[in-house]
Amino acid sequence: MKATPEDWRPTASAERLQLRAALLARTRAFFAARQVLEVDTPLLVNAPVSDPHIHSVAAQAGAGRQLFVHTSPEYAMKRLLAAGTGDIYQICHVARGFERSRIHNCEFTLVEWYRLGFDLPQLMDEVEALVGMLCDTHPGARRAERLSYQEVFKRHVGLDPLQASVPDLQAVIQHLGYREAAQRDEILDLIMGAVIGPQLGREALTFIHGYPASQAALARLDPADPRTAQRFELYLEGVELANGFQELAAAGEQRARFAADLSERARRALPRHPLDERLLAALAAGLPECSGVAVGFDRVLMLAAGAADIRDVLSFPTETA
Repeated sequence: MKATPEDWRPTASAERLQLRAALLARTRAFFAARQVLEVDTPLLVNAPVSDPHIHSVAAQAGAGRQLFVHTSPEYAMKRLLAAGTGDIYQICHVARGFERSRIHNCEFTLVEWYRLGFDLPQLMDEVEALVGMLCDTHPGARRAERLSYQEVFKRHVGLDPLQASVPDLQAVIQHLGYREAAQRDEILDLIMGAVIGPQLGREALTFIHGYPASQAALARLDPADPRTAQRFELYLEGVELANGFQELAAAGEQRARFAADLSERARRALPRHPLDERLLAALAAGLPECSGVAVGFDRVLMLAAGAADIRDVLSFPTETA
């Protein structure tokens, strides 16, 4: 992007930069009070995520060696958990390519943490406490609701996402002008992102749980209903703020899911890279029973500050970095 005479200036005001610092301090105090250890893992990693929905940013590190900017500290943090660290959290910058919108910058700040022995409801309680504390002046953050993925689909589009046919789901997105999506999960993602998500969290912090098993990623399947995953997302004002899992500890199952990701990447003509064998070795060595979550700090800050665009709470967005 061509520079202009004034684009050297930060896009966030001094007041919002001060609020950022204050909320970061509050976040650290929140975890210190709960005796959760702050950790620091590498920004550059050897193996990127396999998820076909996430685009890793590549970095050259000497002749012929390619590294990647992490899209989440999850893999490294799970290696620490397997090594016996106990409860941990991290505040770090991550990067995801090809993403820019009112609520997303290519480089952004995540708050990610893992709690040993926590089930998903306990983790949702803690996420609610943190986000409610950070957004204490936002009226919607004063209470929370928990709804199933099935429930919000039935409420907003009149379909059961676990049973509806692909043609019925296609009919929903055709009204939005989408014609090419043919895979079931692609269609479900479009409906959630374009139709349902923007309507969530209008009056309260809204947790959506029970995602389809095909969207489990690194979460366990629900033993009470194996069609669904033990996974949740959090919304406020139509903005997704968090993604949490009851963490999958089975190395073999995780390897199979990664292999399926690579097959889907091949179908979409996306780059494919070797799997993170160190993560898989850590899972095989023994990941303790735990749940984990990543919270988009900049989005939380946007809502706390009443900002309309994520650039309003960043010192320098990617285009002027």
